[in-house]
Amino acid sequence: MQHRLAGRLKLTALLCLAVLLAGCGVAPQGPIDGGPQPIADPAISAELAPFYEQEVSWSACGGERSYCGTIEVPADWNNPQGERFNLAIAYRQADAAKPLGSVLFNPGGPGASGVTWLKESSEQIGTKDLRKNFNVVGFDPRGVGASEPKVKCLSAEENDELYYGASESPVGSQQEVADTRAKLSKFVEACVANTGNNLKFIDTFSAAKDMDVIRAVFGDSKINYLGFSYGTYLGTVYANLFPNRVGRMVLDGAIDPTVDEETQDLSQLKGFDQALRDFLADCLENQDCPFTGSLAAAESKVASLLRSIERTPLNTDSGRELTVWGALTGIIMPLYSQDWWPSLSQGFAEAFRGDGTTLLALADVYNDRGEDGTYLSNTVESNIAISCLDSRASTDEKVMRANNQTLVAASKMLGRYWQFGALTCEQWPFPAVAKPDSFSAEGTDPILVIGTTGDPATPYWQAVSLANEVLSNAQLITFNGEGHTAYGQQSSCINRTVDEFFIKNVVPTEDPDCS
Repeated sequence: MQHRLAGRLKLTALLCLAVLLAGCGVAPQGPIDGGPQPIADPAISAELAPFYEQEVSWSACGGERSYCGTIEVPADWNNPQGERFNLAIAYRQADAAKPLGSVLFNPGGPGASGVTWLKESSEQIGTKDLRKNFNVVGFDPRGVGASEPKVKCLSAEENDELYYGASESPVGSQQEVADTRAKLSKFVEACVANTGNNLKFIDTFSAAKDMDVIRAVFGDSKINYLGFSYGTYLGTVYANLFPNRVGRMVLDGAIDPTVDEETQDLSQLKGFDQALRDFLADCLENQDCPFTGSLAAAESKVASLLRSIERTPLNTDSGRELTVWGALTGIIMPLYSQDWWPSLSQGFAEAFRGDGTTLLALADVYNDRGEDGTYLSNTVESNIAISCLDSRASTDEKVMRANNQTLVAASKMLGRYWQFGALTCEQWPFPAVAKPDSFSAEGTDPILVIGTTGDPATPYWQAVSLANEVLSNAQLITFNGEGHTAYGQQSSCINRTVDEFFIKNVVPTEDPDCS
C-alpha cells in the first residue's frame, strides 16, 4: 500500500502480507519449453516493439505449476534506446486445460515482491476458482526485489539504527527534527551511491508502462489485473494510461490518487487509531486482556506506555532494545488483520511487565528483518524511492507545524509519532513525477473497487471516492469488517463477487454490501 506514515515510521512502510510471505527463495529447476507467447500489436511503435514482442525463457520455480523468468524494459520510457531494467516475473499455471487468460497481480507496497509471493504462496493468491481458470502472474516492479538494478541503500546495521534507533531528543522537538534530517541525508546519499542514476526512474507511471509489456508478453490483448493496496494506485495509473487495454480489473484496499500527502497522512493516522481502538474494545471483552476498565482508560494506557518507552527502551530476549519506534511499528503491524490481534495482546501484556520481545518481533516482521539481523528484501528502500518520485508533502516549517497540530489532535495514542512525515522525501535528489489533471480513465471496461469499512491503512472512504468520483466506469464493493483488503479471505460474498467478475464478466449492478 502506499504508506504515508510520519517521520521514521514511514521508512518502514510496506504491505504486511507481502512481508509475511517473504523469505528464502526456491532455486530454479531448469528451463521449460513453451509457455506464454507474446502478442503482436500494430499500435506499438517500432522502437518499442522489441520490448513488447520479447520471448521469455521460463524456468520452473516454487510450486509445481510455477515458472519464473525476466523481461527487459527501458529505464527511461522517453529514451527506449538507453539503459534497461530487467524485471523478475513469475506465473502460476492455471489448473484448467484451457485457461481464460492471465491475471496480473500486485501485492502492494510500494516495494512488495509479487514474485516472492507467487513462488512461496501461490495457492493463497485469490481463490481456488481464480487459480483454476487463469494463469496468475506476479512481478517485481522496477527497483524491487529480484529486478535489476534494484534500490540499494544502507547496510543492515545502518538500517537498524535508522528504523529502530532511540531518539536522543524529545519526539517532535527541533533537535529531533535536525537529527532526523541528518540521518535521512545519510540514507539518501547511500541510495544514490549504491543504486546509481536509474534511481530517478523508479516511479509508478514507469511501472505501469512496464505492466503493459507484461500484458503483451503473456499474449493478452487486454490486461486482467488484481491490485491490493498500493497496487490499486498502480492499477489506476495503468487504466488512465491505457484505458482501451483494461480487461477485468479489481482494486482492493483502494487509494484515491487525487488526495494530497497531508490528507493521506491524516487519513491513515485516523484509520490506524480507529483500528487500535477496535482492537482495544475487543480485547476488553476477553478475560486474558492486559487492559481493564473503560476504552478511554485503555487508550490512555497505550499512550502512557509509548511515552514511557520514549524515555526508557524495553529489554528483549534477543538482547536488542525496544525503542518507541520499534514499539510503534510492532503495534501497527498486527492492525492489518484480526488474525494478529492475539499477538498484539501478548505484546502489550509483556510490555507492561517491561519486556519488549513480542512487540520487537512484530516490528521485525513488518520491516522484513531476519533473526540473524539481515533484511530479507529491499522493500523499505524501494518503498521510499517510489513514494518520493510519486508525490511530496510540503516541508515548509509553518505548514509542517500546522499539520502536526492536526495530527496530534487526531489521535492521543499515535498522533505524536505521525509528525514531520514530509521529511522523508525532503532531500530526495530527483523531482516527483507530474500527475495528470484527472485519473478518470475514460473508456475502460468496468472496474471493481473493494473497500473494507475497518481498513486502517487505506480507509474505506478512499474506495468510495475512487469508485464514485475519480474513475469514470467503476463499481464499489463494500466489505463490512476489519483488516486491510478483503478478496481471497473469509468473506464468501466478496470472493464470489470477484470470481464471477473475473470468470464470467458479471458486473454487479449495485454494491453487494458484503460481510
